Amino acid sequence: MQNFGWMLASRGLAAVFSLIYLAIITRSLGVTGFGKFALITGAAQLLANLLAFQTWQIIVQYGVNHLENGDNTRLARLYRSAVLLDVVSAVTGIIASAIILHFLAGQLGMTPTLARATLIFNIIMLLSLRSTPLGIMRLRDRFSLAAAADSATPTLRLIGAVVVWFVHPKLQGFLIAWAIAELLTAAAHWYAVQKIGDLSLMLKRGKDVRQVIDDNPGILRYSLTTNFSQTLSMSAKQLPLFLVGGLTGTAAAGAFRLAAQLSRSLTILSQMIARAAFPEIVRAVRSHGVSGIAGVISQTIRVALVVSAVVFAIAVIFGQLVLETVGGSEFGRAYHSLLWLAAAACVELAVVAFEPSIMAAYRAHLAFYARLVATAVMVGGAFFLVPSMGADGVAAAVFANSVTQAVLLGLILMRLVRGRDDAALLKDAKGN
Repeated sequence: MQNFGWMLASRGLAAVFSLIYLAIITRSLGVTGFGKFALITGAAQLLANLLAFQTWQIIVQYGVNHLENGDNTRLARLYRSAVLLDVVSAVTGIIASAIILHFLAGQLGMTPTLARATLIFNIIMLLSLRSTPLGIMRLRDRFSLAAAADSATPTLRLIGAVVVWFVHPKLQGFLIAWAIAELLTAAAHWYAVQKIGDLSLMLKRGKDVRQVIDDNPGILRYSLTTNFSQTLSMSAKQLPLFLVGGLTGTAAAGAFRLAAQLSRSLTILSQMIARAAFPEIVRAVRSHGVSGIAGVISQTIRVALVVSAVVFAIAVIFGQLVLETVGGSEFGRAYHSLLWLAAAACVELAVVAFEPSIMAAYRAHLAFYARLVATAVMVGGAFFLVPSMGADGVAAAVFANSVTQAVLLGLILMRLVRGRDDAALLKDAKGN
């Protein structure tokens, strides 16, 4: 709860600031211009998530053991390997961005100037490495520092949006402001790690990164499965926007993006709870097995259901008003999409403890299979529903994705709790 409190403070600030800078951007660019902005920034986020390893999870999962044993050399080696993974992912993403924009910029309706701005934005997004410092802060239970570093993004975006609004209220101007915010946020994360003292630890010790596989048995499989699972999860959140843009047009994409942004506040709440709880769940599974946290999972579901019901009621009552207040009357058409997306986020919130528990039990590959099936349901549902429902059909497909994923993750967790001996799980955890 203390971890969650710090993250909530940070995200609460982000929610307020995002409403302001979204209003500035939507009213400066209009529904079509905002659609282009959303597609460009969404493409950068999709590419970054598609190729990035979830190094923060790797650090928490395997760093706990080294921290408890006081083995700073192996801990530093783990940090270094995580940074190396981040760098390799970033370089690969930059190459992919350059190739895609070189061959497809014309088909995407981009002028040469806009294509260059998009490439620069993608490069900066990919080089803004902050997954490893986040993992270090969460491993050390320094969620207050992580919250302060995370607050840099919405604060800098708001400042940038206001400056661009007065100086150059065009698409390129907002892209530049977003890129600067990403770079400075990454700098804030690494400064926090330096303040903890782990940056000097990383630089002075653990130089033979090749030994990290021997230090952490099973880390290669865990890294790949968490990468695939989280990549699929984050990509699935960006994919609906491109489905709307490709199937119904740029203007519809702009309205859909604003609805998705508003509903994402509930999704972010789920992510905060999961990330705040993950270090504690890892420790609990190591000590007591999955069945030892069954009661906590049950309590989490009950609380989340109540919160979800209240938030969904707010979306029903005030959703139309918020869309039109932030973006203007043109964005009011996304109201039904907002309701579908809010319902999907409520489902994710209700089962927020499922995936972290499965990950902590070293069964990340099962979570990946569940996400893969759910994503297939979403894509198939979108193509089936768009002809009759338009953009609302994509939003309904997102809801189907969340329901499918919740059911499959629930079945997997039940199997782990009931179908396997806790001693076997404890052996897996301590052996890894």
